[in-house]
Amino acid sequence: MFGLFEGLGGSKSQLVAPDAALAGRPDPIATAERHVVLGTALKAPLSTSQQETLFGCGCFWGAEKGFWRLPGVISTAVGYAGGFTPNPTYEEVCSGRTGHTEAVRVVWDVNAIDFSDLLKLFWECHDPTQGMGQGNDTGTQYRSAIYVNEPGLLMVAQASRDRYQQLLNASGKSTITTEIATNKPFFFAETYHQQYLARPGSRPYCSARPSGVLLDGFEGSHYKLPASVWSHFDWSIDHCVLRGDNTPIRL
Repeated sequence: MFGLFEGLGGSKSQLVAPDAALAGRPDPIATAERHVVLGTALKAPLSTSQQETLFGCGCFWGAEKGFWRLPGVISTAVGYAGGFTPNPTYEEVCSGRTGHTEAVRVVWDVNAIDFSDLLKLFWECHDPTQGMGQGNDTGTQYRSAIYVNEPGLLMVAQASRDRYQQLLNASGKSTITTEIATNKPFFFAETYHQQYLARPGSRPYCSARPSGVLLDGFEGSHYKLPASVWSHFDWSIDHCVLRGDNTPIRL
């Protein structure tokens, strides 16, 4: 973000080997306790009607805002996932020496929103074909990823990828590079990153480059959000998420 990472090796395009990753630390780094916009606890245990998934869409600032605005989302948080270093700092992740990507943890109410709704936002809000980067941001920490903890969610995520690839092919787009995997630990980012775009004095920044291709139905999809929700996003406009209000979309 903003070209801050050249000296830290942030432009690296090769994932670090596990034995070459930074050692990290045994204890979590300090972070916020509650969501700035939603007011919910960031680390509360899941209830029986809640599920969680980690999404990597490039810079996590804009991506998190897109998810927290969706009706039925209980909480979002930004952090680091998919790497090897335990409890990394932002600077360590940006060095390319932890193997993590910037990720958004999304917790949702299964009675109000479906996983497929979240996948629709995920695929549409960024370009999943860019490999180790997104827009102006380059490096392994900006790679596209979906990390789930349940086999059922894994199958739905893979089915959505396959359908989106068909749609991209039909539009002359490239091959999806998104990593889809299970059981990847999530490490919360520092307080100032949590809901960054809703914090006073934040700089409105988002490097996501949506393809403009919209996801339709796919095997396992059970959309619950009405079309009126998606009218709040126009992926033909640069930095669409930044232009929207910070408050959740109301049905």
